[in-house]
Amino acid sequence: MTLTDQSKLLARQKDIVFGVNTPLPLNIAVDPSKRYQEIVGFGANISDASAWLIQNRMNAQQRQALMADLFGKPPGIGLSFTRVTIGASDFSRSHYTLDDVPAGQTDYPLAKFSIDPMRSDVMPMVKSALAVNPKLRVMASPWSAPGWMKSNDSLIQGTLRPEAYGAFSQYLGKFADAMEAEGLPLFALTVQNEPHFEPKDYPGMRVESAARAKFIGEYLGPLLVKRPTPVRILDWDHNWDEPQAPLQVLADPKARSYVAGVAWHCYAGDVSAQAVVHAAYPDKETYFTECSGGDWKPDWRETLPWYMRNLIIGTTRGWAKGVLLWNIALDENHGPHSGGCTDCRGVVTINSKTGEVTRNFDYYALAHASRFVRQGARRIESTTGVDSLETVAFQNSDDNSVALIVLNSAANSCRFSVSFGGKSFEHTMPGASVATFVWDRPR
Repeated sequence: MTLTDQSKLLARQKDIVFGVNTPLPLNIAVDPSKRYQEIVGFGANISDASAWLIQNRMNAQQRQALMADLFGKPPGIGLSFTRVTIGASDFSRSHYTLDDVPAGQTDYPLAKFSIDPMRSDVMPMVKSALAVNPKLRVMASPWSAPGWMKSNDSLIQGTLRPEAYGAFSQYLGKFADAMEAEGLPLFALTVQNEPHFEPKDYPGMRVESAARAKFIGEYLGPLLVKRPTPVRILDWDHNWDEPQAPLQVLADPKARSYVAGVAWHCYAGDVSAQAVVHAAYPDKETYFTECSGGDWKPDWRETLPWYMRNLIIGTTRGWAKGVLLWNIALDENHGPHSGGCTDCRGVVTINSKTGEVTRNFDYYALAHASRFVRQGARRIESTTGVDSLETVAFQNSDDNSVALIVLNSAANSCRFSVSFGGKSFEHTMPGASVATFVWDRPR
């Protein structure tokens, strides 16, 4: 249980016993016979900033303890999904791609392509995370193509030149090959982070739906499908407010044949958009790939329930197989960063002088799922939206155990029952609290 007054933080409570009794009028029915999507995992982005902090502002003992906590089995929180950037984001200490050349020059053969900028920080951290959790799935997203491929010859703003479609697809393919050669195979990638946004002070690139469909259908899709270990292509990687954008890509038959799923961010719109797209193309997977907290919403009582309602319960009830927050770690000054967000918060905060770790409510929101819902679990049916209670339930594939996540968003405590397999238990949850109930399913 976690209380928003922070008096309990992912705190183990006394066991509750199922009984053969009549459920209360306010009852959460959990039904394992109704099964939905398989879970890839929960996690956060290993941005350049996060990796640099962990590699350079923590000593070996601190670093080892943090990685075990984030990616390890209990008492660790078992993160099993992450995302890296292909080149710089705003949370990098400088702006770069993996094939930069002097202004006015080009490199269509990609002779200067190199993942060396990732070798000092990002790759060691991903390797360390994999060593703790060998089942970790890694996806990747570019914030911009190299400037010489773009309409304005700059990493900032602009669009991808049509004549560079082939080169950019090769660029992404070479990245996938290079990561695999390092023992870091990619699970998925997106064509562009936030393709309908052109930030003014950090790398970005506008890629309209028609352009993404052409690029995927005629260039990237045919290239990646030939790899011995194909990489999933996820479209969109942007906000809930434009479901028509991925729908336009999926309406293109060529692109649709190569798109495995759709990725979503939280910064505009409503989580219900995920279900709209899923209903139109139920064979396509759903992922939630970015949301950042920050100083604009510092109050636990307000923000932790929002996280649980939207990012943990809402995304997974909206068919997400994987859920990612933004930076896994930032420092006490919301960085390091180069442009972009000046008051973002990491899942954890690392003091850049001492290496001390502060676990933010982002951490506890993730942990209420990631510690108990293992990779390969299936979402199962559970009653939700009754009174002040919102829920999502999962059944783990390895031992048939069930995890039920419950949010009580009301100010007052709430008494309810949970029924499962002909038995039930009763429980009273304090106001503004989150609980994860875990039980073994009789074999």
